[in-house]
Amino acid sequence: MSVHTADIKRITTHVIQEMKNRGEKITCLTAYDYSMAGIVDAAGVELILVGDSASNVMAGHETTLPITIDQMIYHASSVVRAVKRALVVVDLPFGSYQGNSREALNSAIRIMKESGAHAVKLEGGLEIKDSITRILSAGVPVMGHLGLTPQSIYKFGTYTVRAKQEAEAQKLLEDAKILEEVGCFSVVLEKIPSKLTKQVSESIQIPTIGIGAGPHADGQVLVIHDLLGINKEFKPRFLRHYADLNGVMTSAITNYISDVKGRSFPNESESY
Repeated sequence: MSVHTADIKRITTHVIQEMKNRGEKITCLTAYDYSMAGIVDAAGVELILVGDSASNVMAGHETTLPITIDQMIYHASSVVRAVKRALVVVDLPFGSYQGNSREALNSAIRIMKESGAHAVKLEGGLEIKDSITRILSAGVPVMGHLGLTPQSIYKFGTYTVRAKQEAEAQKLLEDAKILEEVGCFSVVLEKIPSKLTKQVSESIQIPTIGIGAGPHADGQVLVIHDLLGINKEFKPRFLRHYADLNGVMTSAITNYISDVKGRSFPNESESY
């Protein structure tokens, strides 16, 4: 764990900003349930994202669009109960903030009150400026999200790298500056060219958190199921597997089945 943050009892948005200011990299992982969140928190990451990726990895949907705000609150409250140190950020799900700043505020307040989370995350730039401003006016910290925005997948039509063309890259840079100006405490940059990440990170004062965006972001985020190798089908270039839990879990379960069928489990010492 970093010597800079090791003694901090609770990570806040101020701590995250100070990390960027002194050049210390920020770590972020997703979590969706109590048991996993406790492990992730104890390991020492600064940010835990309760992502709408729960729609994919927990519920088996093809996209993030189906997950509801009630389901996000369920996952977030499970995570918050386990976390003692990390800052917990929760995705506002699709349809809960786009085009209606009052609904956005109500959604953010529901998540904060009912889950106990510390911040919310919204996808988009200029087009959701009013929603972000209204949420911030209530004192709720907001993390932005630019580049590949999965809630807009049907508009993009693909999960390919975003902002490779000059016009889209320029808009992303302008959107990042807008997010900083309105008061976001950080911004996720997803699947954009590494050189653009560097440009954005050097152009704004708030921290950037990358996923598939190269090494120049101020921090990195991965989906915990991907990092641990639980999901074997998802193999994008940006993903590094730090374990093969799919293999470990499969082996453990097959050994259990074998022991039960072979009558070696439970044995005398495992009985009352």
